[in-house]
Amino acid sequence: MSQANDLPRRIIRERGVAELKPWGSPVERERRRRIKLAVWAYAYEIKSNPLVPDGVFDEEALKVDLSVDTGRPDLDAWFRANFQPHTGSWVWRHPEPGKLNRLYRQAKESL
Repeated sequence: MSQANDLPRRIIRERGVAELKPWGSPVERERRRRIKLAVWAYAYEIKSNPLVPDGVFDEEALKVDLSVDTGRPDLDAWFRANFQPHTGSWVWRHPEPGKLNRLYRQAKESL
């Protein structure tokens, strides 16, 4: 087995397009997806300063799998009750706005 197969994010060639292999377990990927979407929704809805185009948000939102428990029962229950993939307005009711604001500022500083 080559050393490249051991890398957690190896590049895969498929139909001439380089893609990154998904990193982490399904739970880790779902947790990151929900955090990312919440920060993107916060930027758009609350800060009026989108971090990504609408199409990118929409595509990622459609991948959310609410059947996955992410290790935060409180946020899992909140997402199941409030998340809607066709809008980001659910972020206004997010239980951790302070954390979203911190992550938003970090994202803006890294651009």
